[in-house]
Amino acid sequence: MTAIDEKSAPPRPQSALTRKKSAAGRRFIVPNLLAVLIFMLIPLLFSLYLSFQQWDLFHAPRFVGVSNYRRLFTGDPMFYIALLNTVIFTVATVAPTIVISLAVAAALNAKVRGIGLFRSIMFLPLVSSVAAMAVVWNYMFDPETGVLNSVLGWFGIGAVPWLIDPHWALVSLCMVSVWKSVPFAAAVLLAAMQGVPEDLHEAARIDGAGGFRRFLSITVPLIRPALGFVFVISIINSFQAFDQAYVLTGGAGGPESGTYIFGIMLFQNAFQFDDLGYASALAWVLFAILLVLTYLQLRMGRKAEQ
Repeated sequence: MTAIDEKSAPPRPQSALTRKKSAAGRRFIVPNLLAVLIFMLIPLLFSLYLSFQQWDLFHAPRFVGVSNYRRLFTGDPMFYIALLNTVIFTVATVAPTIVISLAVAAALNAKVRGIGLFRSIMFLPLVSSVAAMAVVWNYMFDPETGVLNSVLGWFGIGAVPWLIDPHWALVSLCMVSVWKSVPFAAAVLLAAMQGVPEDLHEAARIDGAGGFRRFLSITVPLIRPALGFVFVISIINSFQAFDQAYVLTGGAGGPESGTYIFGIMLFQNAFQFDDLGYASALAWVLFAILLVLTYLQLRMGRKAEQ
């Protein structure tokens, strides 16, 4: 049979075993698709519908068009306060998270005795409740009896108003967020580092390259996709931060709006002011900002790879 005859031949019918495997695969996928449809897609579309409505949970929704969005950008000065605080919070948490995670992952990637114990300890914040840990940090930030001010007192440094001064309150929130984010980022980077061929490090070691030089020239370039993933996830988590801010400084956004970020603003409008339409509009604006930032980061990542 010629090549032309092979191309024109009808496809072979699937065997009974192949059909059974396909049916089993569909049975496994359908529950997940239904869960996504019920718990994600439908609420997402409903929130988009609410963003064009005025609704207080007690009366019927009333269509207001783009009034919620117009009010958000032109009639609510708190939106820009939340935007500025969220941008500062994101920059102040993403950069330290990546740097610290790289250092922690590199240390945990070392082949030393008992490294498994240190890895388990490092992952403890990842499995702990954020709200519970924020309560612990709240006690540590206490200006009179907190551990941090006690340690500073040993070095002759005066007490810091961690959660009282608006600027220090944002610094405190950043510290807790970095502490919470490092374990996940380090786990991702550690998995990527373990996939780097050891032959490359051995060849660089023979050529006289030191450990830090090998890390910058071999490890970092080869784990760039993982770094990009951690960068995007860290930005998303920073823009969506709520629980640690709420527990540390309350639902009002801290002293003098020092920790008034998007998560607090959305919570206030939805559950304190009973303005679900306005909160939904804010959520979709936040989604648009994250979509643009993610797209830009992925585009820059592709250019860097080329």
